[in-house]
Amino acid sequence: MVGFSQDVGMSKRINSPSGRPRSIQANQAILQATLDLLAEVGYQSMSIEAIASRAGVGKTTIYRRYTSKEELVADAIESLRADVAIPDTGTFWGDMDILIDNAAKKILSPLGRQTLALIISTASSNPQFAQVYWTKYIMPRREAFAQILQRAKSRGEIQPDADVDLITDLVSGSLYYALIFKPTAEPVDTYMHRTITLLLRGIGHGA
Repeated sequence: MVGFSQDVGMSKRINSPSGRPRSIQANQAILQATLDLLAEVGYQSMSIEAIASRAGVGKTTIYRRYTSKEELVADAIESLRADVAIPDTGTFWGDMDILIDNAAKKILSPLGRQTLALIISTASSNPQFAQVYWTKYIMPRREAFAQILQRAKSRGEIQPDADVDLITDLVSGSLYYALIFKPTAEPVDTYMHRTITLLLRGIGHGA
């Protein structure tokens, strides 16, 4: 696997501050060391001891910050990701157009693709990590997306009894499918517009 060079920290012994608090330097060094070792040896072979050694900190420094390796890896991976803001344009389609465009720009970048691959590979082989990442990072994003759907309900754009969780699954699954596999030659936003339009025929009052 290729390495990650996002400069979240320096993976070397931390001797003295250089314009930044020591705790911030330590945090960045720990996250970068975790990413480096994920790329080099993989999740299963990586240990807290190795991370501490690479980061130039003691194990207790890591244990004060993280309750488990799963939580540490989740934070390290998330440090590579830029937040996708949840828009509020006043219409369901206005929100969706912005959300799809922003997500595509993030995911289709070289770092975005590497990060997504790292999430999938780590989560598929480690249920504990998958649960931590889901709870800490995926659920808040789902809840934010649910706000778009709830606003659409209040405006009468989708049915009041529409299943928000299922809609979220279908939309996010379709988006990742389109971005990763490119099932058609059309732009991602066009494909997603068709997909969501079809979905709205079942949950809404029209596109």
